[in-house]
Amino acid sequence: METSRPVGERPRRPEWMKVRAPSANTKYNDVKKLLHGQRLNTICEEAHCPNIADCWGRGTATFQILGETCTRACRYCYVNSGAPSEPVDPLEPLRVAQAAHQLGLSHVVVTSVDRDDVADRGAGHYAATIRALKAKLPDATVEVLTPDFLGVEEEALHTLLAERPEVFNHNIETVRRLHRKMRGGKASYDGALALLARAKELADYPVLTKSGIIVGLGETNDEVVDTLRDLRGHGVDVVTIGQYLQPSAKHAEIDRWVHPDEFAWFREQGEALGFGTVFSGPLVRSSFRADEQRHAAATGRGAISY
Repeated sequence: METSRPVGERPRRPEWMKVRAPSANTKYNDVKKLLHGQRLNTICEEAHCPNIADCWGRGTATFQILGETCTRACRYCYVNSGAPSEPVDPLEPLRVAQAAHQLGLSHVVVTSVDRDDVADRGAGHYAATIRALKAKLPDATVEVLTPDFLGVEEEALHTLLAERPEVFNHNIETVRRLHRKMRGGKASYDGALALLARAKELADYPVLTKSGIIVGLGETNDEVVDTLRDLRGHGVDVVTIGQYLQPSAKHAEIDRWVHPDEFAWFREQGEALGFGTVFSGPLVRSSFRADEQRHAAATGRGAISY
C-alpha cells in the first residue's frame, strides 16, 4: 500500500515503467528520415509515446492525419491543441500510402487530431486515406483510430466504413465518472459507446471494433471493469489498457502507478467478459503492436498482457 506523500509531489516512476531511449538503431533512423521526408505526422512523436523506440525500431509507425493541431484539449493528451492554422492537405493520403508502402507494412494504423472546424469532421479525409492505402498495399489491413465526429456521426461512419477498414477504433479513454473532467464538455462517454456500437451495426462486412482505456487518472479498479463491461456490452471486440503518463505540469496529475499484477487482473476480467483480445500492461497504447492485437482477435488467441 502506497504511503502518503506531500501534496503536489508526483509519485516516483517505478522500474516497470522505464523504457529505453531511441538509439542509433538503423531501422529507427530510417523510419524517422522517411516520415520527416514525407512531411508526415505520427502519434508516436506528437503524443510522446513511450514505445517509439520499440515501434520505430521494428519499422512500424502510427500515422496522424488532419494536421498537428487538435480542436479539443483533453487533460491527459500531449498533442498540440488550439485553432488549426492550416487547411486539410488533400495530398496527405497519398503520402501516407507511399510511406506505408516504403515501410513494407502489412497492417497500417491511421489516427488523427479532432477537427471540429471541418464540416465532416475529417471523415472524407479518412476515407481518402483508406482508399490510397488499399490501392498502394492491396494485401495490407487498415486500422483507423478515429475522433468522435461530433454532430455528424452517422454520415461520417457511412463515409468511412464504405472504404472497409478492417479495424474501427475509438478510444473511450477513461471511466464514466472522470470522462467529462478529463475530456471536456464536447466528448461524451455514452457517445463513445454509441459510436462503437453503430460502427458495428452499419458495416456490411465483419469489422473489428476496438477501444482503449488509460489508467492512473483517479479511477478505481472496479470502475475500469465497469468500463470494460460497457464496451463489451456495445459489441467491442478488442480493448487496450495502459498506464497514463503526465505529459507536462499543466496536464492532469498521475494519481497512481498501476502495478503489473493489476494489469494482469484487468486482462483476466476482460477475458471473462468475452473480448476477442485484451492487451493490458503498463506501456500498452492503443496502437501498440496493433498487428498482433488484430491477429490475436482474429485467431482466438484471447487476452494478452505486456
